[in-house]
Amino acid sequence: MPNSSSVSEFLLLALADTRQLQLLHFWLLLGIYLAALLGNGLISTAVACDHRLHTPMYFFLLNLALLDLGCISTTLPKAMANALWHTRAISYAGCAAQVFFFLFFLAAEYSILTIMSYDRYVAICKPLHYGTLLGSRACATMAAAAWGTGLPNAVLQTANTFSLPLCQGNAVDQFFCEIPHILKLSCSESYLREVGLLLFSVCLAVGCFVFIVVSYVQIFRAVLRMPSEQGRHKAFSTCLPHLAVVSLFLSTGMVAYLKPPSISSASLDLVVSFLYSVVPPTVNPVIYSMRNQKLKDALWKVMTKYILKAMNCPSLSMLDL
Repeated sequence: MPNSSSVSEFLLLALADTRQLQLLHFWLLLGIYLAALLGNGLISTAVACDHRLHTPMYFFLLNLALLDLGCISTTLPKAMANALWHTRAISYAGCAAQVFFFLFFLAAEYSILTIMSYDRYVAICKPLHYGTLLGSRACATMAAAAWGTGLPNAVLQTANTFSLPLCQGNAVDQFFCEIPHILKLSCSESYLREVGLLLFSVCLAVGCFVFIVVSYVQIFRAVLRMPSEQGRHKAFSTCLPHLAVVSLFLSTGMVAYLKPPSISSASLDLVVSFLYSVVPPTVNPVIYSMRNQKLKDALWKVMTKYILKAMNCPSLSMLDL
């Protein structure tokens, strides 16, 4: 049986058996990828360019958009290339890089979502201290910490996974390199330390989840005590997009990793992994811009500016006023 020293590449799960379906999957994935690039790219540009959006909430939203771009760019391009070129192969180093960057972006995104719940808590429950607790230096420090938390987690998980001897071949039953499916290829007696590390990561994730829940309990208590219906509506409207994004992120992740092994199958695993790795980065920009008029105005301004610039329209100068 092959071991890790003899494996030079892995074989990812084929999305379809026939060439026509493979090409159909390629165009479908390309459309999803371009939509994610466009949505997150527009939000990043709007927040960076519009001075009205230079606030803590939009600063963290900018970080979330960048992490979403990184997350979806780790998995989809290789799946699209394999579907287009009728292959399943990914190099050993490429697989390790995919695991590392996916874990890095995923952990950093969860940290950013946790910080965003703190931002909403301070804005609603401690509005008089908002400028003090969430000044520019504090926001930059928290964002850097969120990105930094992804690094040790990704390094430890990747190093442990790819140090295990592989005794079950090199076929990964997933459209990208994912740790649970790589562990299935390892020798049965050698993966316990990786399971222990995964449990440690789960404990950290549960800690962030508890923090988010406690923050929103305090937020809802404060909102319900507001005497003004307009104030309650405004407070809820600023929280609902973040709550929807967190719910999507956690629910898809829980389904992926906590579903009973008895109902596991290759096709179900593929659908579930697609839901938690591809759907959130694609729909997050839609969720955040749907009920946010200020963000929609900034997005419209950015799109109009670049369209007029591409057309060399003299009206461009009016948009800069």
